[in-house]
Amino acid sequence: MTSGHETPVRVGVFGLLGSGNLGNDGSLETVLGYLRAEHPNAVVDALCGGPEVVATRYRIPATRLHWYRGEYRTASRAGAIAAKGLGKLVDAVRTAAWVRRHDVVIVPGMGVLEATLPLRPWGFPYSLFLLCASGRLFGTRIALVGVGAAAISDRPTRALVRWSARLATYRSYRDSLSRDAIRAMGVDTARDEVYPDLAFALPTPSASAPSGPPGPVCVGVMDFHGGNDDRARAEEIHRRYLDGTTRFVRALVEDGRPVRLLTGDACDAPVVAAILDAVDSPLVTAAEASSLADLMKETAAADTVVATRYHNLVCALKVGTPTLALSYAAKSDALMDRMGLAAYCHPAREIDADRLLEQFRALEKRSAELRRTLAERNLVAARQLEDQFTELTAALFPATDHAQAHARQEAP
Repeated sequence: MTSGHETPVRVGVFGLLGSGNLGNDGSLETVLGYLRAEHPNAVVDALCGGPEVVATRYRIPATRLHWYRGEYRTASRAGAIAAKGLGKLVDAVRTAAWVRRHDVVIVPGMGVLEATLPLRPWGFPYSLFLLCASGRLFGTRIALVGVGAAAISDRPTRALVRWSARLATYRSYRDSLSRDAIRAMGVDTARDEVYPDLAFALPTPSASAPSGPPGPVCVGVMDFHGGNDDRARAEEIHRRYLDGTTRFVRALVEDGRPVRLLTGDACDAPVVAAILDAVDSPLVTAAEASSLADLMKETAAADTVVATRYHNLVCALKVGTPTLALSYAAKSDALMDRMGLAAYCHPAREIDADRLLEQFRALEKRSAELRRTLAERNLVAARQLEDQFTELTAALFPATDHAQAHARQEAP
């Protein structure tokens, strides 16, 4: 623990937090837990997408990330376009002023260095660049902690991501693919480490023993339209994804299986509504999860999970429930491989309900064995994240680290 006599360290947390994405908020929760345990004197606040939610839920002061409140609406009228352009200039000043007030800023997890979902360069990539450039300008240590990255074909987005990574003081990644992607962009990653996703450090709810057959199945759905390079056929991809997922849910119901639909972002609600409407069975219900803890409780109560969103997968794997990934990006495949379930991935872009059902049944046959594998892999993940936080303290709080070492030497 930190010495009571040290000057409080001013720590900021930054990102699309409190905006409806449960994975992002789970990463924030992990970092706040680390700060409260290891650096309780730190004064913490946020620059984020949903400041009201963050301030209420996590009890820290929070400032809106963007000056212009219509940032994420498509600007078509001249006034809106002008306001959005002005907002970019105002945000540069606001971000710099906010960064200057801090000793350390942490970007907790999230896929901040990737474009696996639709993304414009002047959106979050620009915000992240402003953060990292301001940190370099004012000597504030900027840490990208356990983040995701991927190859980016759009040149302006790739340039902003590359410079953000270069200007950060500290970088760690949630998988080796992310580190490889940043290295391929021309960033020196020789000192960067890979650790499990930050959500693996959250408390795990006690898992209920599998119920008698037929047990419940959690199906995690997503408002999926492909990635940044799929914009031209986004609607076709979405229709195919929704049709394949609906057919799969219907097949489970025909087998008498209770199905619990999960989401991971507020934008996923229409997909749940469409499946409930299409299947129309009392066996299909929708969970109302407002946190990763809620998602973990849902997945812990299931016999098996089939999920799309990355943090739906994380929650299911963390509680040790056999899981099948509807994979939309390499990060999902890498996570499943790390946890010993590489054979149970199915492409989200091309769901084949019959093939998916075959994989699902094969997964359930190995359920007991896979639960043991997941228990072992989760122990490893917990130890690796302890190492992550030790390294983070050394990188971001050197004075505190020195004080702790001194205090230990002085102790009898």
